[in-house]
Amino acid sequence: MKVPFKTDLTGKTAIVTGGSGTLCSAIAYGLAVSGAKIALIGRRLDKLQEVTGDMTAKAEREYGKKVIVKGYSCDVTDKIGLVQVYEIIKRELGSCDILINGAGGNQPGAITSIEALEKEKGVDDYSFWNLDEDRIRDVMNLNYMGTLLPIQVFTKDMVEKRSGSIINIASVTSILPLTKVIAYGNAKSAILNLTQWLAVHLGESGIRCNAIAPGFYAAEQNHKLLYNEERSFTKRAKKIIAGTPMRKFGNPEDLIGAALFLADDEASAFVNGIVLPVDGGYCAYSGV
Repeated sequence: MKVPFKTDLTGKTAIVTGGSGTLCSAIAYGLAVSGAKIALIGRRLDKLQEVTGDMTAKAEREYGKKVIVKGYSCDVTDKIGLVQVYEIIKRELGSCDILINGAGGNQPGAITSIEALEKEKGVDDYSFWNLDEDRIRDVMNLNYMGTLLPIQVFTKDMVEKRSGSIINIASVTSILPLTKVIAYGNAKSAILNLTQWLAVHLGESGIRCNAIAPGFYAAEQNHKLLYNEERSFTKRAKKIIAGTPMRKFGNPEDLIGAALFLADDEASAFVNGIVLPVDGGYCAYSGV
């Protein structure tokens, strides 16, 4: 996995929630190769151990570097659990300098089966009205509270240091509402607002808060959305490609440069409150 440019994060501690996922593990790898000590947060310790092992081996193989990457099992919606795990991280790696809020996801019961009602009545017309209330709450809780609570817990030491970088993982649906994924889109748009609110609230303190809005990536969690069993594009994938000026899906490593830029206090010293799309031009295209 290629790290696009060199930056020196030696001595920094970076916490990455959702750290065992495809996108955030790529970001964590870029930070680790740049010298940061990495704490990966996820719910499954076995998956975290697999990712940390792969990451350390890859850094040794590709860059000849010994990196510090550790996994910590925790639910990002459990504040007490977050406090407990942070005490362990501080003892082992030090207090947080960089926070990547990547935990998130969607659930079938919070997604409509159709994009929009048509002129003539159809069998799925009540898809929106039949959405599962509990699944909607779960999606909002994971994506919004699962970002807010780690910020409250992991960045408190930044107040004492008067420095730090918070990078939230938003989405193109934070900017342009996507059909079907109502709860996920609502939650991710709240991440955009939270990012800007924190940028103002923390503005004079030396703590910066920005967000990355990934476009469409062929990751494990959305494979069925994008590909049929025979590896051809689904109907929705074809629409996504048609709406992306670069006419392709992103690769996880495409996010590394954006994260390194926002994490580096020198490179982005005066960058605060932005939401940076890494989407192949998706948010710039009107469809015409």
